[in-house]
Amino acid sequence: MKIDVSKINPNPFTTRPEIEGTFGVVASTHWIATAVGMATLEKGGNAFDAAVATAFTLQVVEPHLNGPGGDVPVLLYDVKRNRPEVICGQGPAPSAATIAHFRSLGLDMVPGTGLLAACVPGMFDTWMLLLRDYGTMHLADVLTPAIFYASNGHPLVERASATITMVAQLFREHWPSSAAVYLPNGKVPEPGVLFTNRALADTYTRVLREAESAGSDRFAQIERARKVWSQGFVAEAIDKFCRTQKVMDVSGERHAGVLNGADMAAWQAHIEPPLTYDYGRYTVCKPGVWSQGPVLLQQLALLKGFDLDGLDPTGPDLVHLQVECAKLAYADRESFYGDPDFVRVPIETLLSDRYNADRRKLISKQASLELRPGRIKGFGAAVEMRRAEGARAAVGAFGAGEPTVGRVGEVIGDTVHFDIVDTAGNMVSSTPSGGWLQSSPVIPELGFGLGTRAQMFWLDESHPAALAPGKRPRTTLSPTLALRDGEPYLAWGSPGGDQQDQWTTQFFLRHVHAGMNLQESIDAPAWHSEHFPISFWPRTARPGVLVVEKRLPDATITELRARGHEIEVGPPWSEGRLTAAARVGPRRRAAANPRGMQGYAAGR
Repeated sequence: MKIDVSKINPNPFTTRPEIEGTFGVVASTHWIATAVGMATLEKGGNAFDAAVATAFTLQVVEPHLNGPGGDVPVLLYDVKRNRPEVICGQGPAPSAATIAHFRSLGLDMVPGTGLLAACVPGMFDTWMLLLRDYGTMHLADVLTPAIFYASNGHPLVERASATITMVAQLFREHWPSSAAVYLPNGKVPEPGVLFTNRALADTYTRVLREAESAGSDRFAQIERARKVWSQGFVAEAIDKFCRTQKVMDVSGERHAGVLNGADMAAWQAHIEPPLTYDYGRYTVCKPGVWSQGPVLLQQLALLKGFDLDGLDPTGPDLVHLQVECAKLAYADRESFYGDPDFVRVPIETLLSDRYNADRRKLISKQASLELRPGRIKGFGAAVEMRRAEGARAAVGAFGAGEPTVGRVGEVIGDTVHFDIVDTAGNMVSSTPSGGWLQSSPVIPELGFGLGTRAQMFWLDESHPAALAPGKRPRTTLSPTLALRDGEPYLAWGSPGGDQQDQWTTQFFLRHVHAGMNLQESIDAPAWHSEHFPISFWPRTARPGVLVVEKRLPDATITELRARGHEIEVGPPWSEGRLTAAARVGPRRRAAANPRGMQGYAAGR
């Protein structure tokens, strides 16, 4: 049964049209990056070339949301290989990052800022692998737009200015190299100013120059660029900074880093198959258990036991069911997930019909106020629950806190995302993140700081996500791709830390069960649970708390409260930054989130 969406929303018009054409589409969280991606397609590049150009541009225009020192998973469908694939761009913990070392410093958690939380930066090598093995263009074609905007300036978005304001004192007092870049003339740059990062422009210009010294061969240039990054001047600068600097972090103490040049040289991005789950006519693909991606698959495995076709997508029944299924899936994430190269994760059981039939019995008409991971003999760990005092903060004065939704929906910092489909039908979905301007001091020679993804490790040897040298942290980054009737169909995702696989699930349910198009599915009122521990320092939970957009019907909010949810009502347009792109026969479709007035879709 399909419901009439116009009866749910008295104004059936969306904030924007769903973009449709036959040539290609790009949707990203920043309009400049979308334009760069589309221009790359127009110049003859494929979806993978456009993805690399888009990604490098996003590092420049959204520096509070991602940077070259961060990490990234990529989900792609290559029509030549005729299969979905994942590129793992999540760098591992350094060789000296041991639990014993952190305990010797008097720490019981990995700090959320500074140098101690740095893993091997995974972004650059990921984009080189994608360009080399799937793309068609030369490095200059995809890197020049980012160099242009870093050197000549881009209009600074309001949220970047707001983030700099939050950490300005930290920069002035403790991180002078960051102040030199982000506080020009000692002042917080106003929204809309043409903001430059010439040190970053110089870094990428030098990488390109050294790459082109390998000759005109595209493959040789890319391989030289990879070596310049991991073994050349970039790795040398990172090594020196971590060895010679003690940096103030959220612990209130100064610490040196443990990342070194040998760690950089030893790692490369790699390709692996996605995890998949069949949901009706759809096969949904996610990165593996080194990410939180499988929680979307498990939510679908739980939701499959309910009849959702006739439910109002803004009504209390659907909201309640999705939230309660999310609580169970995220509880299992906390107990079982870790790097499968180091620990066995029972993902086949976690996604099985039998296991989820038992888990589904825990869902009642009342909101659960407990964290309830499943029990699988020989697997899992106890989950530490640290209750948050009051509403979650976003970016604090020391740059820490969950880089996503703050108090009652206010977005301070976040991540980026893009989805691309080209004429041939190649598809890319990716969520680059980490290396935010507020995460770690700028390395003066490079113009960017390091990521802090190691804060997602536990300093508990018995936990599957325990810190260990060479191990990948269980990242929140989680792009999504789906086949329909066996054919590649849809790519989508959202920034948002732990919220990513809540918003992406809601989008999918609205599209599949309510018949909403891509833009309608993005524009619809959204929500998120804060019931389970966040993945970021200080790893707190808010049992029973459900944050909803004010646009959710009053009757829905009233009923959810009656069912025991602790409701916090956020601003009308405050939940998620989704983008999506689809291919249907010769048609290419895309949509982007209006929230925050940054994301745009383009195509023809």
